[in-house]
Amino acid sequence: MLTGKQKGYLRSMGNEMVPILQVGKGGLVETVVMQTDEALEARELIKGRILQNSSEEPKIVAAELAKQTGAELVQVIGRNFLLFRQSKHKPVIVFPK
Repeated sequence: MLTGKQKGYLRSMGNEMVPILQVGKGGLVETVVMQTDEALEARELIKGRILQNSSEEPKIVAAELAKQTGAELVQVIGRNFLLFRQSKHKPVIVFPK
């Protein structure tokens, strides 16, 4: 579980990020979950976007994706969301004290 300060730090990092994950009208299919899992292991913090043609609610999709990948949902703004999961093999993000 992330603290408020940790989430704030991750949100500041996410401001400059470009979404690398897109969820379309197909919703959360297995390939999207697998791609998210791989991206989280490589980058730890990823930004995603729910496309306009998706009938799903962005908060619900982001929360479900976080649950399926074991990640923390950091933020949802509009159709964009941030997910964080510490890498098992090579952690990159170090939180300030």
